[in-house]
Amino acid sequence: MKKLIIAIDGPSGAGKGTIARTIAATLGYRHIDTGAMYRAVGWKADAEGITLDDESAVAALAERAAVIVEGGVVSIDGHDVTRAIRTPEIDKVAATVARLPRVREVLVSRQRSIGEAGGVVMEGRDIGSVVFPEADVKIYLDASAAERARRRANDTQHTGGQAGAAAVAASIAARDQADSTRSASPLTIAHGATYIDTTELPIEQVVEAVMTIVRQRSS
Repeated sequence: MKKLIIAIDGPSGAGKGTIARTIAATLGYRHIDTGAMYRAVGWKADAEGITLDDESAVAALAERAAVIVEGGVVSIDGHDVTRAIRTPEIDKVAATVARLPRVREVLVSRQRSIGEAGGVVMEGRDIGSVVFPEADVKIYLDASAAERARRRANDTQHTGGQAGAAAVAASIAARDQADSTRSASPLTIAHGATYIDTTELPIEQVVEAVMTIVRQRSS
């Protein structure tokens, strides 16, 4: 069976991580969370006292840093930051880092190197539109703003505990605005992508919908 490149995009709380991990496990593929790469770079910049408005310095950091996103573990230059990057503070940092064109250039190049051989499920916000526009399977997951806020507020892995719904909703709205209006690789539905609204769908049903497409592309 041909090893496919599967791109899964969408906004925060749409279910990208859960679906991408499940699909990768089902197929025996690598799962790459590209958003974690931006978060890790943002974390490292903060740790080194690099201001995020210094694009050259942040891009240089991204260029030299060893960022590994594999098996649910995220590390940068040997530091396990899996949990450290899943906070509201890093949410804001990551949104800022993601707006920097030179940083995106560096990380997109790495993402292409990781996935070009296939056998990968890559999730993010620009995988099907920019990183792999010719991906074998392109999926765009979405959900209502209220449902996405509910999921994120209850995601203790991300927040460290239940966060106030209003605060989470405001954070998601701000991230949506930042992602959809940035000049570099804005969040958009890629040409040829299959749009799936996950608001009222159980995980199993979303997985099956994606796997149906994967089986079609594999035959």
